[in-house]
Amino acid sequence: MTAFPEVHRPATATAHRPVVMLHGGNVANWMWEPQLAALRDRTVLTLNLPGFGERVREVWPGLDAVADDVVARATGHGVDGPFDLVGLSLGAVTGLRVLARHPGRVHSAFLTGAPLERPGPGVRLVTRLQMTFWRARWFWRAQAAAFGLPADSRARYVAHGMSIRRETASAMTADVYRGGIPAGVGDYSGPLLVIAGEKDNVAVRRSLTRLGKAAPRAQLRLAPGMHHIWNVEDTTLFNGVLRAWLDGATDPRLVPVPRR
Repeated sequence: MTAFPEVHRPATATAHRPVVMLHGGNVANWMWEPQLAALRDRTVLTLNLPGFGERVREVWPGLDAVADDVVARATGHGVDGPFDLVGLSLGAVTGLRVLARHPGRVHSAFLTGAPLERPGPGVRLVTRLQMTFWRARWFWRAQAAAFGLPADSRARYVAHGMSIRRETASAMTADVYRGGIPAGVGDYSGPLLVIAGEKDNVAVRRSLTRLGKAAPRAQLRLAPGMHHIWNVEDTTLFNGVLRAWLDGATDPRLVPVPRR
């Protein structure tokens, strides 16, 4: 599989803030390729987290260390001031740690699909099966279909999934399942949009209201008709929502989630 670059710069100089994008679990920074066309006027960092993509041989160091790694890696790529943060799934969970540990580095945050509650029995069963059938190509294909990935995205998902070390996935999954909401995330004072796909699993959707209690300033929304990895499920919708957010607005197609 061809390496996907971490740094994407605009053709001409720009005054816009850089965007740092954090991928989900069992994928890598290439998952953001469909978004780059909508962000041509910005410097975009599609970072690989430890243990994924070109860093597949690295050990998963824990969520706090991964959050620190994100900031250090952004700085190493020349982004030493505030950036706009985008994260999906594992990337959203990591993003919350970045907000809690490095709030001064984040201007705004767009986080979707963050599992912050203990998963239900169905998700735990899938996780156990994943560990059992880690080297089975058919299982990765089944997961790609379950996530609603388009056919042209499934081959890459399967190939990369099978390249990840089982130890990495096991440690990362355990970390996410026990992680919850990091202390201090409510102290982040910048714009925060938290989204779940309308058809995402129950634990992810319930996580919205839980995060809303910890971070009262957060905007809570559902993406209508979407599953978990909706940046490729409906690229046009995702890019439109993301572009509106980076331009200072919340897309009205998103459905507000009542606070309880």
